[in-house]
Amino acid sequence: MAALTALHREPARPRTVAELARACSVSRSTLAARFTSAAGQGPLEYLTRRRVELAARPLRETDATLAIIARTVGYGSESALSVAFKRVMGIVPGDHRRRARETDGAH
Repeated sequence: MAALTALHREPARPRTVAELARACSVSRSTLAARFTSAAGQGPLEYLTRRRVELAARPLRETDATLAIIARTVGYGSESALSVAFKRVMGIVPGDHRRRARETDGAH
């Protein structure tokens, strides 16, 4: 599906359902229905999860600031990433980083 490919190719790019639908030459409702059928969630929910997953790795593996990670994955602010991260992962980014480091230190 072209929309899924676009979201993976450029996850940090600002997106709307309308823009994705135009790129796929379908209506917004058709895109939403097809995407949900294929991916199990709507395109913007999928994009949020994708961005959070992309942010989780540098949180675990680097000392990059939350602001830098947020910009890298497509969020305009630390707080926007923090809200999305908490919604998707159930914890805030700082706790994710701490837990990862505690786990690494335990080995």
